[in-house]
Amino acid sequence: MNQPEISAINRRNFIKTTSTIAAGLTLAPGVFAQHDDTLKIALIGCGGRGSGAADQALSTKGPVKLVAMADVFKDRLNSSYDMLKGKHADRVDVPEGNKFIGFDAYKHAIELADVVILATPPGFRPMTFEEAVRQGKHIFTEKPVATDAPGVRRFLAAAAESKKKNLKVGVGLQRHHQIGYIDTIKRLHDGAIGDIVSMRAYWDGNTPWVHPRETLEAQAGRKLTEMEYQMRNWYYFQWICGDHIVEQHIHNLDVINWVKGAHPVRAQGMGGCEVRKGKDYGEIFDHHFVEFQYPDGTYLSSQCRHILGCYDSVSEHVVGTKGRCDINDYAIRDKHNKVGWKFKMEHQPNPYQQEHDDLFAAIRADKPYNEAEYGANSTMTAILGRMATYSGKMIDWDDAINSKISLFPKELSWDADMPVKPGPDGMYKLPVPGKTVVV
Repeated sequence: MNQPEISAINRRNFIKTTSTIAAGLTLAPGVFAQHDDTLKIALIGCGGRGSGAADQALSTKGPVKLVAMADVFKDRLNSSYDMLKGKHADRVDVPEGNKFIGFDAYKHAIELADVVILATPPGFRPMTFEEAVRQGKHIFTEKPVATDAPGVRRFLAAAAESKKKNLKVGVGLQRHHQIGYIDTIKRLHDGAIGDIVSMRAYWDGNTPWVHPRETLEAQAGRKLTEMEYQMRNWYYFQWICGDHIVEQHIHNLDVINWVKGAHPVRAQGMGGCEVRKGKDYGEIFDHHFVEFQYPDGTYLSSQCRHILGCYDSVSEHVVGTKGRCDINDYAIRDKHNKVGWKFKMEHQPNPYQQEHDDLFAAIRADKPYNEAEYGANSTMTAILGRMATYSGKMIDWDDAINSKISLFPKELSWDADMPVKPGPDGMYKLPVPGKTVVV
């Protein structure tokens, strides 16, 4: 089946390992030809986040050029190209022959670049990352880096190769590049509140978007295959999104892992779909609560929710033997709840831009820079939480990361026989705690 045409639809809101000189000689990673140190960029996944990441990469210091783009949907690629060309006319040079469409398009775009931006929906991250490493490219990859344990293991194997090849790898967990977070967490590591004994993390908000099948098919002027529909409405399917605990709440879980310098050893929790029900809301939950245990015996209480009219919070908090800290607010309080320190900066650099600035600077200076491992561990932390809520069981980390259950389709084609399909009523089956098997 040919790649389907459809009008533009909004979707939610690397580089150098080789440089070929005129004589055709290949230089080592981090070494540039004397006459041209331009870093050539390829964008893999041209949705809203991919376009934003490319915009930030093209806004870094030094000569850069977007030379290739890849997506499965032509309309997404074209709208991204138009935006980027309009904003960075002299830094976007993507001829028609370098605009690749299809499930294997990423391979061709990666070949043309020094740096690759991996911004497809999360389910494709392990295979695109693996290919970029195989081709010896520097990489910026969005989070999460997988949607299931086999994907995390595949990503980690490629991450080990990336270190051997001295590739620079950035992961889109931008709080690690946010000055307020950096300063606050350094103080926690220096003992500002003593030993940390308990933690809380939240991503309680609203449903980000939904693309109804009826609307998509009206725009296309035909019926969509199940693969097309799930990819257009990707947020609501486990194999490609991971559920919102993985796609969004990973940020807060990552912060707690950063504070603890470790990932959890086990988790148990509860969740379900209480409100967000309908044919276009797929197979994910609208709320999760997870209790994670860390190696030192401390616990994290974790919440994420997509229900209108409820308490909203995107934040992280820790309690220590000498006080407590509202990490996202950059505030440290004593035992009497008095603020003893608060980070203050009128104009904090944009962390989304800063993560690209830091990555590109490391590439140009050939300095060690690889965020792949903690990106994978934070992704697996979120997957562990989902396993706990879907199953209703206590799940150990070792059992979770060694799970053989793959969510990814066996075939990537527009008419593939999808492992998850709607029933006669158009509804998708949800996980059932106490029955759903996750390991």
